[in-house]
Amino acid sequence: MSTPPVSTARKWATLAICALMALVPNIDLTALNQAIPHLTADLAPSATQILWIADAYGFALAGLLITMGGIGDRIGHKRLLLIGAGLFAAASAVTAYAPSAELLIAARALLGVAGATLMPSALSLIRRVFTEPKERTMAIGIFSGVAGLAVGLGPVLGGALLDHFWWGSVFLINVPIMLVVLLAGAAVLPESRNPVPGRLDLASVPLSVAGVLGLVYAVKEAAAHGMEPRVAVAAVIGVAGLAAFLRRQTRLDKPLIDVRLFRKAAFSGSVGTNMFAMFALVAQSLIFSLYFQLVIGWSPLMSGLAGLPGALGAMIGGAALAPPLIGLLGRAPVVAAGMAVSAAAFALFLLFGVDTHYLVMVGPMLLSGLGMGMAMTVTADTVLATVPKERSGAASAISETATELGGALGMAVLGSILNAVYRNALELPAGVPPAAATAARDSVGAALHAAAALPARLAGQVADAAKIAFMDGLHAALLCSAGFAALVAVGALLTLRGVPRVIPADDGDAAGPAGRDKVLAAEL
Repeated sequence: MSTPPVSTARKWATLAICALMALVPNIDLTALNQAIPHLTADLAPSATQILWIADAYGFALAGLLITMGGIGDRIGHKRLLLIGAGLFAAASAVTAYAPSAELLIAARALLGVAGATLMPSALSLIRRVFTEPKERTMAIGIFSGVAGLAVGLGPVLGGALLDHFWWGSVFLINVPIMLVVLLAGAAVLPESRNPVPGRLDLASVPLSVAGVLGLVYAVKEAAAHGMEPRVAVAAVIGVAGLAAFLRRQTRLDKPLIDVRLFRKAAFSGSVGTNMFAMFALVAQSLIFSLYFQLVIGWSPLMSGLAGLPGALGAMIGGAALAPPLIGLLGRAPVVAAGMAVSAAAFALFLLFGVDTHYLVMVGPMLLSGLGMGMAMTVTADTVLATVPKERSGAASAISETATELGGALGMAVLGSILNAVYRNALELPAGVPPAAATAARDSVGAALHAAAALPARLAGQVADAAKIAFMDGLHAALLCSAGFAALVAVGALLTLRGVPRVIPADDGDAAGPAGRDKVLAAEL
């Protein structure tokens, strides 16, 4: 299907609106971590409710990404994005003023439903308006860089708001931003949908939700509580759900996702690289959220500001370096180089200690963001460029789902390594009461809390021992991240070899589904 060209002004206005959509959910997600102590004091949730307040958004988001990508391809991504923006604004207002933990959990889940509409729709609209390959890569780099910057800005903005307002302010700020998106988006965004969409297969929706949610829940719970029966049940449900979902897609004339796309090396290689890169990237969140606050003792606001070099590096790597390097080196070498730079940066993180000066940290943080920005911009661009525009929503949803799963796996595995090494390395001084010793062995945060109730000299010894043990655990997790990033670099060279430097944006679009089948057949 041929599409009329979009003016330059409208293209960049579309990118600005889509980038704003990437900014808000990511800021919201990271700001929540700082709001939890404040809302805990106000709403008095149970320990289980606190976990669900933190996880409800991510579970709803991961479970519905594939469904929302398919819906967007059918009803139009502009329409779905505007619906999602309105829903996100409403859910943010409910979240900000939630009078109970139960309503807060429900509002967070609703935010996740809305969030699942945003990323696939935004990426599909970018794919729709940027038809020139180099411009498209630059646009995706800017979009990815803004999303990465939002992760760094979340703690900064959250800390600033919580210094002056109540905990709901970190959610309420979403409302005016989403209203701007609604007004500007209605006027500027072009429509993007499959001209022959077919009906949505309703049976595929619960299968995809059960499959993704089952796996994500099993991974997170296994890391926290071990392989309990409920974790095993969730894993079985996840695997069975995904298997049934994929089998059903092969038998439908109009599937929710076209599983034949995975036979394309460029597509499957890029999706796999994204997932495993996110696994390694989780190391940075471990550093920023735990190291700066618990070991160095900085405030949430200071910790957020300290983590910005990584986000800045991601923007530079994605928007400024990736597009020209693709032309010079090719896609596989750029992804491999980016992951290798990140691996080296993770290894440099091993220099961090209890008393390390901040200036020593800036270089490794900048390099890690730079490498990840390069790699993930190229893979995101490759995913979108190798599928027809009519299926770009479903394709980007697949990539985002893989990224969510990679992040959950990384947090589970790396967090487990950190905790195991911490507990093994912790050497408490003599004279620590049994209750305080038990708490100290649970985590560094619990150790510092327990130390506050001890005599000054003993408290200092317990705190020092906990920080040293935590650094041992953090170094072990970072070493694993460095090794894993290096393996991803090698894997990218193998899986993405032969992918052309320039991928025409209209590949397979000209003849609709027939054209798509022809392109797929040629590449298989």
